[in-house]
Amino acid sequence: MARAIVTLTTDFGLSDHFVGAIKGVILNLNPEAEIIDISHEVRSHDILDGAFTIAQAYRFFPNHTIHVVVVDPGVGSQRRPILVSAGIYRFICPDNGVLSFILAREEDYEVRHVTSDYYFLSPVSNTFHGRDIFAPIAGWLSRGVELAKFGDPITDYVRFAVPRPKVLNEKTVKGVVLKVDRFGNAITNITAQDVPLLFQQNPPPFRITAGKGEITKLNQFYAQTAPGDLFAIVGSSGYLELAANRGAAAKLLGLDRGAEVGVFFA
Repeated sequence: MARAIVTLTTDFGLSDHFVGAIKGVILNLNPEAEIIDISHEVRSHDILDGAFTIAQAYRFFPNHTIHVVVVDPGVGSQRRPILVSAGIYRFICPDNGVLSFILAREEDYEVRHVTSDYYFLSPVSNTFHGRDIFAPIAGWLSRGVELAKFGDPITDYVRFAVPRPKVLNEKTVKGVVLKVDRFGNAITNITAQDVPLLFQQNPPPFRITAGKGEITKLNQFYAQTAPGDLFAIVGSSGYLELAANRGAAAKLLGLDRGAEVGVFFA
């Protein structure tokens, strides 16, 4: 039997004990589990940022990987713990929409409300369900406990509409910044399919407006222009990014998550 892989995506940071406690719970139940950190730097309480982060990473893991996603501003409330089977992956998280990007992509999935408290730690803290509920579920699941034993399927789970750009006409597309990464690249919700004119053999002149600036250049790679130059590029996420060679485009343009981005063709 292949060694079970469990990933962690949280907004806990690394300066406190939270991540270590979660790993300890999982390993106590299954010492053979391999635990991988995807990120613990999701913006605090930011469900959209957590949803984007796990959606960019989950499908690069082996079959049957268990993904634990804890961005949980509703901890201790009536929000439900859920277990999701989507294709070849399993997800354990609060029922707050943090899997919305994934559920928009996957065609075959099942969502279960975890109600069997036999698999929880006892007592359960009102402030740390990552340790007392989500981690032990992951530990038991990694040992081969059947999905049905955790709870019944539900259809009224929470999900939000993934932000989509607005194609106003063939020459105007409006989008927003989904995320600013650590390099200062502003990742928009615009894909190459949304702006096909940009990628034809002889694209027409264009301008991208964002914040306090304007971009008129599309690069194939970051170092294609001089240091400090602003440009657009399709990044590894598949979205159009606003970037600067060896610089922080978001800072240069005055952008943060949610800022409007416009693509205009001559």
